[in-house]
Amino acid sequence: MGEGKGSTLVHLLVVVLSLVAFGFAIAAERQRSVGEIRTDVQTNQTYCVYNSDVATGYGVGGFLFLLSGESLLMGVTKCMCFGRPLAPGGNRAWSIIYFVSSWATFLVAEACLIAGATKNAYHTKYRGMIYAQNFSCEALRKGVFISGAVFVVATMILNVYYYMYFTKATAAQATHKANRSSSTVGMTGYA
Repeated sequence: MGEGKGSTLVHLLVVVLSLVAFGFAIAAERQRSVGEIRTDVQTNQTYCVYNSDVATGYGVGGFLFLLSGESLLMGVTKCMCFGRPLAPGGNRAWSIIYFVSSWATFLVAEACLIAGATKNAYHTKYRGMIYAQNFSCEALRKGVFISGAVFVVATMILNVYYYMYFTKATAAQATHKANRSSSTVGMTGYA
């Protein structure tokens, strides 16, 4: 990794995958399914007709791209638990803080994206006789994919900082071990 900088390729891939997930989340919000009430003249039943269901695919795409970015970063850093130990100090503390924060925002972003995609895919067919004046077709609430997009960006930023501090902490541990090549306890006899 070299001098605690980390791999530029890992930084670039995490950012690109997160930005693609962000783009899919924005596209999903713009293409949400909207229903229109229609009445069957033969049975006098009302039903909803929805426009295209492309937002579900966009939401799932955003989910998968964000999952890929997180999996890549956790694979490279070995989820901070299974690789080399981190050197004590500020870099280790910041990497732990960013690790926990990025996982929290990642889980919220993934929940928003998959819940939005699932709710957008759910369409009601027949409603029965209509007697009320305020009958409407169920649709995904506005802003679910947008909140997912906001958390995708937060996850991306936290992941970049996590990887940066993680590589500094692992590089500091490696230099600390290299400087300790000779014993500090004197084992020579007194003459």
